Amino acid sequence: MKNLIASLLVVGGCSASLCFSASADTPNIVIILADDMGWGDPQCYQPDSKIPTPNLDALAASGVRFTDAHTPSSVCTPTRYTLLTGRYCWRTWLEKGVLDGFGPPLIGADESTLATMLQDAGYSTACVGKWHLGMQWHDKEGNPIGERGPQRFRPGDDVDYERDITGGPNDVGFDRYFGISASLDMAPYLYLRDRRAETLPTERHEEIQGTLFLNGVSGVKSPGFDIHEVLGRFGDEAVDVVETFSKADKPFFLYMPLNSPHLPVSPASEAKGKSEAGDYGDFTWETDQVVGRVMDSLRENGEWEDTLILFTSDNGGLWHWWDFRADDDGGKAPITPRGQYVKDFGHQSNADWRGTKADAYEGGHRVPFIVSWPGGIEGGRVSDALVELTDMYATIAEIVGADQTKGTSGMDSLSFWNVLEGKSEKARSFSVHHALSGMFALRDGEWKLIEGRGSGGFTRPRRYQELPGKPKTPEGQLYHLAEDLQEKKSLWESEPERIEKMKKKLDKIRATSGRDVAGH
Repeated sequence: MKNLIASLLVVGGCSASLCFSASADTPNIVIILADDMGWGDPQCYQPDSKIPTPNLDALAASGVRFTDAHTPSSVCTPTRYTLLTGRYCWRTWLEKGVLDGFGPPLIGADESTLATMLQDAGYSTACVGKWHLGMQWHDKEGNPIGERGPQRFRPGDDVDYERDITGGPNDVGFDRYFGISASLDMAPYLYLRDRRAETLPTERHEEIQGTLFLNGVSGVKSPGFDIHEVLGRFGDEAVDVVETFSKADKPFFLYMPLNSPHLPVSPASEAKGKSEAGDYGDFTWETDQVVGRVMDSLRENGEWEDTLILFTSDNGGLWHWWDFRADDDGGKAPITPRGQYVKDFGHQSNADWRGTKADAYEGGHRVPFIVSWPGGIEGGRVSDALVELTDMYATIAEIVGADQTKGTSGMDSLSFWNVLEGKSEKARSFSVHHALSGMFALRDGEWKLIEGRGSGGFTRPRRYQELPGKPKTPEGQLYHLAEDLQEKKSLWESEPERIEKMKKKLDKIRATSGRDVAGH
């Protein structure tokens, strides 16, 4: 497919924005999903960022930078599910929280994913990186391993690592896979290649001294596995995918969910000192470098013009400190070690947005989102259109001319192709947010309703409790983002009619689908 779009434009003698037909051309597609990168980490989003991000800045210059993009959840597993299926994760059995490294498959065998959709459209497909959507492991007695329940992340001592793993990337549309099953603060500490452990785990991983905020549990580890080298390995494998797939006469899809800059903050030695935000900043700089390696490989293999690249994060940043509690709580929350780290370096991962990863507040789910396609869309633009990562499913389906209504997949996804091709400045009018605890929020135009008090995530207070003898507090929160971007003043008691209308809309979305409520 090399130079296909460029050739068509030259023959037609017109610009991409005027002549491009979404159903006629099929670009390569690369989705790079950072892990816990905040809206304010890339310098193209926050000039005051202490972290150099030259490759993300260049990607934004070549494409469209969205300023009002949101994840469907404020934590990783649910966002990954929704991104690949176009269906909110709270519709599955995982109604809150995340999986551990041995969780069973979250994507159903009958569900369509971006990968199966693109396979059907003639694409080669590959996944490189952190999966965290469950796989079917078995114990040494041959029994399938189920959900972890209330227990903390499991160490994996009883798992049969010589047996094929099912229900993972290769069974939901990916021709090839290399990566890790989940985050690096949970076992197993090993690489997977397709359905097998690349090297059997015969050692144990313990906490590494000098690694910032490593909350990992002790667990099984392959010999030589080093958390500081994982991001670099992903870069190597992604470059190999591009080099290999570019030789074939068909388009390709690369899904690259990174392990960074999520905990454990573990930059490679060559990344040390590259930022002014300590180890976290250096790890984010290294993330930007891996993105640059993929961009360079596309250019070197003649695929740059013909590739649609979507870069984003699975939720908001963790390295952010909000200096006041909810508006009626009084006083300030005690500073945490993480907050002290942020103050020491003067870098706010989520810029001025309230809250952090896991929260219902904007800092939990408003993320960087950059879309570039040099041969297909006009670059150098900034869009304030409201979009969700949920919408990748319908957007890509429209671009390649695929069915976006297969089964339940795509039921919550709305295409923003009209924004990318410059025909509209608006995409969806509402979005649904979901905190770690299962707390819902609804954005409707410039208004935002949160079904509960507190953050629902990591920011204190997480949940309010009614205390005997104390004045009753409102049951939820309502913010007018047009006038209160930092969600400081809840208008719950002064807008009863609006609240009732928004509650009904959220209930309808939960009972039907986002697509139905939008009238699509």
